[in-house]
Amino acid sequence: MNSRAPSPLDFFSRLNWIDGRPLMDTIEPYRRELLMTALYTFRPDGAPLYNMVLSGRAKKNWKSTDLMLAAFYRLLMWESPSGNDCYILANDEGQAGDDLTLGKKLVEANPILRHEVAPLSKGIRRKDGRGEISILPSRDAVGSHGKTAIFIGFDEIHGYRNWDIFEALAPDPTRTDVLQWVTSYDTIFNSPGIPLYDMKRIAQTGEDPRMFFSWYSGDLCTDPVFAELPSEERANPSMTSWPEGPAYLDQQRRRLPSHKFRRLHLNMPGAPDGAYYDGGMVTDAIVPNLRKLPFQEGVLYGAFVDMSGGSSDDACLGIAHKDKAGRRILDLLISQDGAPPFAPAKAVSKFVRALKEYGITEVTGDAYAGLTFRDAFSMEDIDYKLSKLTKTELYEAIEPDLNAGQIELLDLPKLQEQMLTLVVRGSRIDHQPGNHDDWVNAAAGALVVCADVKPRRVFRSQGRIEVSDPLAEFR
Repeated sequence: MNSRAPSPLDFFSRLNWIDGRPLMDTIEPYRRELLMTALYTFRPDGAPLYNMVLSGRAKKNWKSTDLMLAAFYRLLMWESPSGNDCYILANDEGQAGDDLTLGKKLVEANPILRHEVAPLSKGIRRKDGRGEISILPSRDAVGSHGKTAIFIGFDEIHGYRNWDIFEALAPDPTRTDVLQWVTSYDTIFNSPGIPLYDMKRIAQTGEDPRMFFSWYSGDLCTDPVFAELPSEERANPSMTSWPEGPAYLDQQRRRLPSHKFRRLHLNMPGAPDGAYYDGGMVTDAIVPNLRKLPFQEGVLYGAFVDMSGGSSDDACLGIAHKDKAGRRILDLLISQDGAPPFAPAKAVSKFVRALKEYGITEVTGDAYAGLTFRDAFSMEDIDYKLSKLTKTELYEAIEPDLNAGQIELLDLPKLQEQMLTLVVRGSRIDHQPGNHDDWVNAAAGALVVCADVKPRRVFRSQGRIEVSDPLAEFR
């Protein structure tokens, strides 16, 4: 068991690829190193060093193949007293079907495998009854609590928005030989709390010594052999195995929207089908590491608020200004303290403090909850004006300046995620079911209203910010 098992490359050297070629002829050096390090590195007691693999590459770079090969290795070569059951959780039915088809083709191409295993409708089983590879869409695994497995693979988790699947198939803590293998290109939802986002952050810190991190993308590469290459080569380490080589990427760049190309072929955060904003333009508008711009004397600020009843959505306030060059600049974007549920009145108080910090005496918002919030702001000497534009119209209003490079955004993960995931739904621009748009709505509203702020003088006086209307004496 463990270090006494044949190595992965020994096992793979006995197999054929699905077209009859020796399997090892199709596994490039970087993949051989990945498979050996992930599957055959041990602690002094003989147990595996790694119990989790996070592997990311762009599309068409053998990610699913490596996942399937690792599952076959653990199914057949890694004997365990607790059995050799393996799970592969695919992103959806289509991906599960593709993974199962690949597994069955490998069996068909190899007499050795045909002698040891039998295909099932949703997996592949050892003939001696010692284990099987179950291949399922992720939603079918939610009720699988309590199962024990030697290998748990997650194929393409870029669409996961919560940790439910990982909770359902948490590793058996009584086993030292369990391996989780996560493979994907980068996520649509690039913000804290999203599994792939969180996993990458943990991996990059190196704080988990039992996680093996293998990542190839346009902006991040863990392999020194590829790290200094151009971005397309970093993200596609198997490019030399493609019949068309770099011409394939040139074709895809011409045919795909930039945000889609980034995610699929550069393995960088992207956006869903039907996304309204160009992902590249959104990314270019973000000022790296900038969370807030402080108050500046002489600047005319506009503010927009997206309020919430406190049960599920955030309440958000955006503050922005238009500079002398005509650029719209987001200065502040905040939400209530703490996650929902929260007390809306406390959010109003927080927002009023921020408005007064920037010398703002009026805020624009929608008619949510009738006059409730308008009265709450009025009691704090802030005039609440109803927006003349719908959410769709606000999003449309900032798009030309966004595409022209005339908008600067703060580096806030929730804002980026929500901008990238707005989609066209009929005549509306809206979030997808289960998503939110409170942060992007407040930001877009502030960027719109800041262009039409009435002239006024904002200045500091005895440590306080004061506002005066230079035209008042003429009215």
